[in-house]
Amino acid sequence: MARPEGIFEMRPAPIGSRIGASAAGRSPHPPVVFLSSGIRLAQHRSYILDVRETMIANPSETGTTIDEIVDNFSLLEEWDDRYRYVIELGRGLSALPECDRSEANKVQGCASQVWLATTVHPDGRGGPVLTFSGDSDAHIVRGLIAILFAIFSGKRAADILSTDAIALFERLGLREHLTPQRSNGFRSMVERIRADARAALAPAA
Repeated sequence: MARPEGIFEMRPAPIGSRIGASAAGRSPHPPVVFLSSGIRLAQHRSYILDVRETMIANPSETGTTIDEIVDNFSLLEEWDDRYRYVIELGRGLSALPECDRSEANKVQGCASQVWLATTVHPDGRGGPVLTFSGDSDAHIVRGLIAILFAIFSGKRAADILSTDAIALFERLGLREHLTPQRSNGFRSMVERIRADARAALAPAA
């Protein structure tokens, strides 16, 4: 599988290296992924291609639940493949209309530009339901947005506030494999979603 252009180097890196660091001075050659066998490498590449084809067939949404994302992470043992999978999740996001790329929708505290637009759907006695759309100018961040939408979008405001997305973020191992700036950006996106949920539950003035 060809390296996604303009994202980051998928080269073998020392343990503890983090994605999101500067790529200056790195080799422009395609990455080499070291797996225990050529068969497993082929399987992983085929899996990533299957994910992308599924998303292309369903362009309006990723169609992937958070449980499926967790399961897929466990299948992809190499972090290079997990990075690619997160990026493919981001490619499955619906296009964000230009009108939603506003200052009001910008998420503060992110290293990249991030926009989150929230729609609140009244749901009677069950409480409001929130759906989200969003985008970023960074490929890996778009993938993180897709993961957040799998957790939160289409959920009741009360359920959003009772869900610990940070614990899931750490369970997936993302905190250890992203730069501190990316991790902080993820937390900022979570807090923005939670703030919108709290606002939706607030009594009308």
